[in-house]
Amino acid sequence: MSIVLDSKAPTGPLAQKWSKHKMDSKLINPANKRKFSIIVVGSGLAGGAAAASLSELGYQVKCFCYQDSPRRAHSIAAQGGINAAKNYQNDGDSVQRLFYDTIKGGDFRSRESNVYRLAEVSTSIIDQCVAQGVPFAREYGGLLDNRSFGGSQVSRTFYARGQTGQQLLIGCYQALEKEVHNGGVKMYSRTEMLDVVLVGGHAKGIVVRDLVTGKISSHSADAVILATGGYGNVFFLSTNAMGCNVTAAWRAARKGALFANPCFTQIHPTCIPVSGDYQSKLTLMSESLRNDGRIWAPKSAEVAEKIRAKKLSPNDVPEDDRDYFLERKYPSFGNLAPRDISSRAAKEVCDEGRGVAPTGLGVYLDFRDSTNRLGEQTIRSRYGNLFQMYEKIAGENPYQVPMMIYPAVHYTMGGLWVDYNLMSNIPGLHVLGEANFSDHGANRLGASALMQGLADGYFVIPTTIANYLVSQKPGSITTAAPEFRQAEEQATDRVKKIFSVQGKRTVDSFHRELGMVIWNKCGMARSREGLTEALKVIPQIREEFWSNVRVPGSGSGTNMELEKAGRVADFIEFGEMMCYDALAREESCGGHFRVEHQFFDHDSEVMVGSTQAGEAKRDDINFAHVSAWEYRGDDQAPIEHKEQLLYEETKISIRSYA
Repeated sequence: MSIVLDSKAPTGPLAQKWSKHKMDSKLINPANKRKFSIIVVGSGLAGGAAAASLSELGYQVKCFCYQDSPRRAHSIAAQGGINAAKNYQNDGDSVQRLFYDTIKGGDFRSRESNVYRLAEVSTSIIDQCVAQGVPFAREYGGLLDNRSFGGSQVSRTFYARGQTGQQLLIGCYQALEKEVHNGGVKMYSRTEMLDVVLVGGHAKGIVVRDLVTGKISSHSADAVILATGGYGNVFFLSTNAMGCNVTAAWRAARKGALFANPCFTQIHPTCIPVSGDYQSKLTLMSESLRNDGRIWAPKSAEVAEKIRAKKLSPNDVPEDDRDYFLERKYPSFGNLAPRDISSRAAKEVCDEGRGVAPTGLGVYLDFRDSTNRLGEQTIRSRYGNLFQMYEKIAGENPYQVPMMIYPAVHYTMGGLWVDYNLMSNIPGLHVLGEANFSDHGANRLGASALMQGLADGYFVIPTTIANYLVSQKPGSITTAAPEFRQAEEQATDRVKKIFSVQGKRTVDSFHRELGMVIWNKCGMARSREGLTEALKVIPQIREEFWSNVRVPGSGSGTNMELEKAGRVADFIEFGEMMCYDALAREESCGGHFRVEHQFFDHDSEVMVGSTQAGEAKRDDINFAHVSAWEYRGDDQAPIEHKEQLLYEETKISIRSYA
C-alpha cells in the first residue's frame, strides 16, 4: 500500500511560509512544558542545539551520544565555514539569492519551502553564535569577515580559520552544559542507541547500550529526536570520523521510518588522496582553500607520468603545460564550481591518465599565484592550521609545492524522510541535520551543513515539536510498557547472535569489502550494469557476515569490535537500499551521476557552443520527486514511495556554472 507523503508545507507566498507556520503552530505554556520529556539522540550541532534550546524552553531533555563527550561530535571536523545571507560585503547577497543558490546547487531536487526557511533562518544563526562568543574571523575594522565557497558568486561564508566546526561546537556545547548544570538536560555519553520504541505507532523511547558496562536499557519520553549525522562511512573510506554510522537512522527505518534519497551522497573534491590499501580514513582539505588555490593537472599524460615517477617537480611544469581545468570548463565560477561538478572533473582528468599522485588518482591545488600576490603571511593567516595538517599527513610543505588532492566521500544528502515540522512518517520521531533529507537535494553546497544543523536545532524544532506534543498526554508512556521489554529483548538477541557466529573474518574486512562495492558501483559514477551487480553481491556479503564474522570478547563490558559489528551489519542492509535507489533513479542529478544519463555534444538539448557536454542530464518530467523507501526485510526489495516536488517560485533550468 502506498504511503501518502504530506510535507505539511504551509500555503501562501514562499517568503511568508515560515512566519505563517510559526503563527499557526500550536503553543504550550511554560508550566506545561515542564511536564513533557524529549529524548535527543546525538550531541553535535543539530542535537546539541536542540537539547539546549528545548531545555531552555522548559522541556525535560535526555541527550545521548556514543562519544565520551558532546565535544567530540563529528561537527567538530567541519573546517571552512557557515553560510548566512547577511550581505555584510554588500556584494548582492540576500535570502532570496542564498535560497536560489541552494536550490540550484541541489540540482532542483530539494523541497522549496524547507530551503527557503533555511536561508531565512541563516541570518539569525550568526547573531546566536556571536552572542555565544564564537570567534569568527574579523576584518581590520572589527566587522565579521566573509569568504566565498563553491556554487556561489558572493561572499557569505563566516569562518574561524579552518576550525569553524570546532568553534561552533564549543559554543553549542557551552549552551548544552549550562542546561545540564541547571538540571534541564540529563546527558548520557558513551551510550549508543540500538532501537527506537514504538507504542501505538508513535515513537516513545529508545533502547540503548552503555558502551562502558555493556548494559542494555530503555528510556521513555513523549517524543524522540534523532540528530545522528550521515552515513558516509558505508563507503568504508570517507572523510567522516571512524565512529560515524547509520545505526540510529537505520534502526528507525527497520521500524517503519522511510529513508529518503539514500543514493544522494556527496563526493568532496579537495581531500588528501588515498595512499594505500592499509588506510581506513581519509582527510578533508577545506573547500575554503579553493578561494586562493588553483586546481590543475598536466595537459599531457607524459608529463603526469614523469611527476608520478618523481622525475619532474610540479613547480618545474611550465604554465603552458598546465590545465586549470575548472577555470577552463566553468569560467564564471572557476575553482569555486560546486563539489559534485568539481569532483567529476578531477575524476575525468585522472581517467585520462593525467593524475599526479603515485596511484594516478590526484590533481594539484596550487597556492603559488596567491602567495606571490598576497604574501605568504596572508595565506598563513587564512589557512595556517590546514597547511600544517596537510604537511603532517603528506610530508610536503604546501607553501613550497602544490597540495595534492582527489575526491572522496564526505556528506550525505539523503536521510530519513521528514515533513516541514521535521517529523518523520512515524509520529513523534523527529529528525534533524544531516540525518534527514530535507534541505540539500542532490548536492550540498559548501558551508551549508553547519547552517542546517544549527537552523534545525536552534530555530526550527523548538517551534515545530509543539505541534506534535499538544496531541499527547505528557508522561503517559513509561518503560513499563510491554513494547520496551520486547525491544530490549530484540536488541539483546541481536548482540547474542553476533557473538554466536564465531567465524574467521574480522569486522573491518567485511566493512572494507562492502565499501569497495559501494564505491565502485554506487560512487562518483553509477550505471545500471554496476548497480545490478552490486545488488547481487551485497546479499552475499550479508550472508557471509552472519556466518563467518568473528567478534572477540563479550558484551558485558567495553567492546569496540561489537560496536563496529553492529554498525557494519546496518551498513550492509542500508547499502543495499542505497543501490536500489540509485538504480530506480534513471537520471543524473547532483552527486547522483548515472553514466547512461549525461549530455553529449550531439545532443539536441544542448545549445550550440554549450559547455554541458558530459554533464548530468536530469529528467524533470519523471524524477522531480523525493524517493522515500520502506524497508521490508533482508530478503525483499524495499518499496518506493514518492513525494512530488512542486516549484512555485523557482524556474527549473539546466544547471550551468559556465
